[in-house]
Formats: sequence, structure tokens, C-alpha cells
Amino acid sequence: MTTIEMGTRRVPPAGNADLVFIDRSIRHSLRDGEGLLMAILLPVFMMGLFVYVFGGAMSFAGDEGYVSYIVPGIIIMCAGFGASSTATLVAGDLQTGIVDRFRTMPIRGSAVLTGHVVASVLRNLVATTVIIVVGLVAGFRPSADPLGWLGALVIITVYITTITMLFAAIGLVAGSIEAANAYGFVLLFLPYLSSGFVPVDTMPSWLQWVAQYQPITPVIESIRSLLMGGDAGSDALVAMIWCAGILVVAIAWSSVTFTRKAGRR
Repeated sequence: MTTIEMGTRRVPPAGNADLVFIDRSIRHSLRDGEGLLMAILLPVFMMGLFVYVFGGAMSFAGDEGYVSYIVPGIIIMCAGFGASSTATLVAGDLQTGIVDRFRTMPIRGSAVLTGHVVASVLRNLVATTVIIVVGLVAGFRPSADPLGWLGALVIITVYITTITMLFAAIGLVAGSIEAANAYGFVLLFLPYLSSGFVPVDTMPSWLQWVAQYQPITPVIESIRSLLMGGDAGSDALVAMIWCAGILVVAIAWSSVTFTRKAGRR
């Protein structure tokens, strides 16, 4: 005869809860046809815009061509757009009360954030692949060896994880989906104020300082150097320090905010 323990909740291992919410977020992504279409079309449109509309006016790129120069910038820019959906999804979960429903279940409540973040990172890595394929069609000719490709992939993944976690924190702080969109919008402009599309030294002197010392420039320079067969040097170290610092702040911010709003860890 089976004995049932009343009043006792057996909490599943944290890893199992995380996998459940990762699966949930991925399923939502696959069902969002418009979102998937935009994730594919946005890199195509941005590559076409910068290569075929603006590219003819860019004479600084040298023999490698403007398309080879801008691929890292488009990767980072599209990663920001892709990660921004995390803020609205997290805000939507809070607004609809689904997080309160999860609180009644024997799971670690913050696993819902893990699901959103991991699913967003996977979506953005797919978008990165699309960007590289479109870039190859448009004339992008990387000269990286396998180690260079691996290094670029590591930096891209770390950056995507960092920006996604930051958007998740913004989604928790925002009072609504609309507010989450508005708060995160400013982050989407940072790639334009970097070396992603033009060299820093071509900018006005007052803007060069901003472009040089903001976190996205070393990330882009590292990816660009690695993909083109160069040595990322100190740029890679600076990029990792920036990402690590922002990631720690984003995790702490989201943890405190989630505990306050959802009432549990």
C-alpha cells in the first residue's frame, strides 16, 4: 500500500526546474512566428542596409571591404535587439501573474528567469549564424583559424549572456511591458556609438572618448580581430572584464528585485 505524505512538498532539484523553464521559453519562441521571422530578417535587412546603401561611401575599410568591417557590429547590434525581448517577456510574466502561480509550486521561483535567459541566448546564437552566412554571401571573407573562431564564439556568447541578463533585470524592474520596452531602448543605441560601423578616430573628438571607453567597443574589436585572423590582444581582456562586471551587477540586481517582487528565491 502506498503511503502519501500530506503537507510535505518535495522540491525537485534546481537543475530540473531550470530545464523545464528553458523548455517552456524555447517552445514559446518556436510558436512566435513573427518573432522568429524578425530574428531571421533583421540581420538580412541590416546587412543589406549597411553594405549596399552605406558601404559605397565608406573608403576606410581597405582591401578587406566594408562588409568584413561591419559583421561584428551587426552581430552585436542584432544581439541587443534579440535580448531586448527578454525584458518584455519577463515583464509580461510578472504582469499576467504567472510568476505568482509558479510561487505556489514546489520549484525554485527564479528558474523562470533562467529559462528566459537561456532561450534568448540560443535564439541570438542562431541569429549570429544567420548574420555570418548573409555576410559570406555579401562578400565577408574571414581568415580566422579554428582557434580564432572559437575565441570569437566565446566572446559573442559571453556578451549575449551578459546583455540578456541585463534585459531580464530591466524586465523585473519595469512596471509593465511598455515600460520594459522603453527602459531597454537606450541600450540598443550603444553599438552605434562604438567602432561597430566606423572607426572611432573618424568621430568628433568629444564623441571619441565615449566610443573608446564604453563596453561594446572592445567586444567588437575583439571579435573583428579574431575573425580576420588577428590577435585580439588587450581588447579581449577588457571586453571580458566589462562583461563580467556587468553580468555580476545584472545577476545581483535581478536577484534582489525578483526576491522583492516574487517573494522567494
